[in-house]
Amino acid sequence: AAGGSDASRRFWKDGDLARGALPLMFTRSASALRGALGLGGTANWYTKIAGRAPPLRHANGLCLAAPKLTSMGINNHECRRLLSTTPTSKPKVAVVYYSMYGHVRTLAVEEKKGLEAAGCEAILLQVPETLTEDILTKMGAPPKADDLIANPFELADYDGILFGVPTRFGMAAAQMKAFLDATGSLWQKGALYGKPAGIFFSTATLGGGQETTALTFLTQLSHHGMIYVPIGPSSPLIFDLTEPHGGSAYGAGTLAGPDGSRVPLELECKLAAHQGEQFGMIVKKLIK
Repeated sequence: AAGGSDASRRFWKDGDLARGALPLMFTRSASALRGALGLGGTANWYTKIAGRAPPLRHANGLCLAAPKLTSMGINNHECRRLLSTTPTSKPKVAVVYYSMYGHVRTLAVEEKKGLEAAGCEAILLQVPETLTEDILTKMGAPPKADDLIANPFELADYDGILFGVPTRFGMAAAQMKAFLDATGSLWQKGALYGKPAGIFFSTATLGGGQETTALTFLTQLSHHGMIYVPIGPSSPLIFDLTEPHGGSAYGAGTLAGPDGSRVPLELECKLAAHQGEQFGMIVKKLIK
């Protein structure tokens, strides 16, 4: 089904139209309700509560007919009270990044902190390296972090995705582009359609492509039908001119320096954490 296997972001449980689909607000608490009300199988207890067969859903998971839970003397308020006893899972957000010298990963860690502050479950995923160890050594690249390697086919399992993108000549590095080029099967299924996505980035200099990288990356999101969530003017840090810094309305950013020796500023890290928190809040709103 389009949108991936993560049930936490869907209102309707996976299943085809022929079977009919049960809303997750019921399936998450099915055993509790059946026990409390003395009902039988899933479709049976739904029918007894709603007064009719389970509603159908469209292939994209949208509701075609919402039930009214008023039969058998059980009103909506009582059903919500019973169902609310089952804890809901946190939204899952992937922070997918590529980092050769560690600058983007530093921002990714801050993005993760912000996501967790917003009540999301966040995971750092680094895209596969395309350069050989010999070339990386000659370029002076440090060892990679021990974060999990991103699998493009698992992107559909997340409720939202933040992409950490280093810049090469004003656009995304080849490693990130190669990773996204491997998502063709997800595009065919529409598996990422409607998922919120954000961008943060790194450039060597202030005029090195902070905004062009974001703008050219939007084509990747647009062709998947993802919902781009920028920072916008949501933080005064963006407008702080006390020292040169990365980041803009498009997302958090850092300046690495021509030789990669500059470390992310405290301001840049705070802006990344802010982006993560704001993004997490948007994700939570979208999956309600």
